[in-house]
Amino acid sequence: MLSLFKRYIALLLIFIGIVFLWNTLFVYPLKIFVVFMHEVSHGLAAIVTGGRIVEIQINPQQGGHALTQGGSRFWTLTAGYLGSLLWGGLILLLAARTHFDKAISILIGIGMVAISIGFGESMFTYLFGIGFGVVLLAIGFFLPETINDWILRVIGVTSCLYAILDIKSDVLDRAHLRSDARMLSEETGIPTEVWGALWILIAIALTLWFLYLAGKTPVVQEETSAEDDL
Repeated sequence: MLSLFKRYIALLLIFIGIVFLWNTLFVYPLKIFVVFMHEVSHGLAAIVTGGRIVEIQINPQQGGHALTQGGSRFWTLTAGYLGSLLWGGLILLLAARTHFDKAISILIGIGMVAISIGFGESMFTYLFGIGFGVVLLAIGFFLPETINDWILRVIGVTSCLYAILDIKSDVLDRAHLRSDARMLSEETGIPTEVWGALWILIAIALTLWFLYLAGKTPVVQEETSAEDDL
């Protein structure tokens, strides 16, 4: 029980730390990473539904776009916000519930470098995607498992939090006239605010679920305990 309590306290401290440092240079690269995964999610949705990625671009103002061809426009537009959230949740859960942190850092790093080289269409996209990917590769290869675990948890929590705030900014605050929700509204006839409210509810629910699962006993420990009982 004490160990379980400590795991949830650790997640709470990460969350508080990210909120406190939200507008600092420390969190800025993580925000750009979430934007990158947002655009990648658009592209993957296009591929899964029969289309292809033409280009992916991000910018220093925490914006970007994914130019795709073919596929389902509905699912491609929907995949951005929820995709970056799911990526963040998956990273958090893998870090918290497994001992493959070094391998996860390496895989994410390889993926970022490959996507940036294959589909990047701006200097900032190349520099950030390749640079962030190489940093993750170095972390995975040269730093211990524990450091990788904490870094991945921070990335995962930041991704979930940013996804929620990004939806609020783009939709409810009308910060971007050509947001995903606005384009989806044009596609379906359902008001932008309805999509925004729906996505925020889903994002908050999924984030709480991810945090709950991340705080539970890791899978390896559960298996070890079961063997000890026998």
